[in-house]
Amino acid sequence: MIGDLVELFQSFRTILCLCPHCGDMVRLSDLKLKHKGAAPRTWLDTYATNLRRLEKKEQLFEEKEASLRKAAIARGRARVPKMIRKCIDEAIASYNYNPYDIKALLHPVDFVVFNGLNDGEKLEDISFLSKRTSSESLNRLRTSLDSSIDGERYDWQVARVSIDGKVELE
Repeated sequence: MIGDLVELFQSFRTILCLCPHCGDMVRLSDLKLKHKGAAPRTWLDTYATNLRRLEKKEQLFEEKEASLRKAAIARGRARVPKMIRKCIDEAIASYNYNPYDIKALLHPVDFVVFNGLNDGEKLEDISFLSKRTSSESLNRLRTSLDSSIDGERYDWQVARVSIDGKVELE
């Protein structure tokens, strides 16, 4: 089939035509045909139009993408405090700490709150939050923690953990 098509176009070189305007003799293959009026639309015309529309929409989206992402992040961050307050104990939620300041420790205390950490540059205080428990050993451990803090028997050390798992104290 392709060979037949090539042969047809090759035969156009052997057909000669006489131009009605200038009287010159030209090959059929060299003619540049013109038609007055619009040519009937084909599927390829429709495809090209749809492709141009899609490219325009993509360009508009790319221009707006950064602002759309920032707005989506802001909306998500605004919903997080409400979602976290629904998930944690009502007694803890009643303190109205910024949920981003609450870190789960779970043992011996449930949460550590770094109050003011995400609201500003200054940390106001650090609080330990736990639900009451009937476990005597856990209660003794929490009492011991409380007396260590009250008696100022604690130390601050910075530990650097490398990617390979080595721990170095500063």
